[in-house]
Amino acid sequence: MKKTILMSLMVLSAVVLLTACGNSGSKTTSKSSKATDSITETQTAESEKAEMTVTEKVDQLIKEMTLEEKVGQLFMARVPEQNQVADIQTYHLGGYLLFDRDMEGKGQAEVKQTIASYQSASKTPLFIGSDEEGGSVSRLSRNQIVSPAFKSPQALYKENGWESITQEIDRKAQVFAELGIQLGMFPDADVSTDPQSFIYDRTIGMDAAGTSQYVKRSVEEMKKQKLGSTLKHFPGYGNNRDSHVEIVTDDRSIEELRKNDFLPFEAGIKAGADSIMVSHNIVKAIDGDFPASISKPVHDVIRNELGFTGVIMTDDMDMAGLANFISQEEAGLQALKAGNDLILSSSYSTQIPYVLTAIQNGEYSEGQLDQSVARLLKWKIELGLMETIK
Repeated sequence: MKKTILMSLMVLSAVVLLTACGNSGSKTTSKSSKATDSITETQTAESEKAEMTVTEKVDQLIKEMTLEEKVGQLFMARVPEQNQVADIQTYHLGGYLLFDRDMEGKGQAEVKQTIASYQSASKTPLFIGSDEEGGSVSRLSRNQIVSPAFKSPQALYKENGWESITQEIDRKAQVFAELGIQLGMFPDADVSTDPQSFIYDRTIGMDAAGTSQYVKRSVEEMKKQKLGSTLKHFPGYGNNRDSHVEIVTDDRSIEELRKNDFLPFEAGIKAGADSIMVSHNIVKAIDGDFPASISKPVHDVIRNELGFTGVIMTDDMDMAGLANFISQEEAGLQALKAGNDLILSSSYSTQIPYVLTAIQNGEYSEGQLDQSVARLLKWKIELGLMETIK
C-alpha cells in the first residue's frame, strides 16, 4: 500500500513539474515572439521608408521648406565674385553655374574643393552646372581643368561617328563626378546647316533628322551616366542672329518650326531629357510680343504640344536679347509666370525679393511655385543629390 501511494506521489510530482516547465517555456516563447515582432516591425518601417516614392519624398521636402527656401530653389545663379557661401544661405539658391572666372588659374583639386564648400553651405543640395557642349563652349577645357579638351560634336562625329559622341559623354561623366558637377548644359538641339550662322559650330551641323539622332543618343547616354541633360535653345535658333548681343526676332512660320526645329526636341523628350532651355528670341509665329524665355504661349507649346513634364529653364538672363527688352526684376517674375521652373541669373539678389512680393500680392501663385519646386527636387533626387537628406 505504501509503495502504491509512493508511486502515485512520484507520478503526480512529475506531472506538476512538466506542467510548470511547459508554462515557463510558453512565457519564454511569448517574449521571444514579441521581440521578433518588434524587430520585424522596425525592419518593415525602414523598408517602407526606403521604398518611399520620389513623389512622396518631394512632397515631404516641400512641406518642410519655408516660402523663402522654395523661391530660392528656382534660381541657378552665376557664382558671385563675393559672398559665394553667404549668398547660398541668404537666398537659399537652387544651384550655381560656373563661369571662366570661377576656374581661371585653378587646378582640378581647387575647383573640386570650392564646389564641395558650396554644397556644405547649402541646406538643400545645389545643382552645380558648367557649359560643356565641347569645342568653343567648354569652360573646363578653356581653363585647362580637363585635358585633352572636350571636342565639339562635329569634330567628334568626324572622328568615329556616334561612337565618339558616346565616348566623350562617358569621359565628361567621369570628370564631372570627380569635380562635383551634375549639369553640363547640353546637348544643343538647334538645327543649323549654315556654317555662317551664329549657332552652327555648337551644333552637330546636320539636318533635323541628323540632329534628332544626335540628341537622342546624347540624352540616352547621359541618362545612363546620371548626367543632367538640357535640350537647348527652344524653339530652335535655326540660322538666326546671336541674342547674346542683341534682340533677335525669328520670322519663321509655325509649320516650318514643327516640321524642322521641333523634331530634335521631340526626340530628346522621348529619350527622357531632364530639362529644356528656352531662348530669348522673339518667335513671331508663337508670340510676337515677348522673347520666348518670358512667353507663356511658348511654354504652353512645350507642355501641351510636345508633352514635356520635366524642368524648363531660361537662358542666361543677362543676355542682351532679354536684358535690353525688360528689367531684370520684371524678367525674373515674368519668366516664372510664363512657366519656367529655373532661372539662370546674376540678379538673384533683387529678383528673389521681387518674386516674394509678387506671391504676397497674388501675382504669382504658391501653387505654381510648388509645382516648379517639385520638378527641381525630383531632378535632384534622380541625379543622386538628395541622398544625404533624411
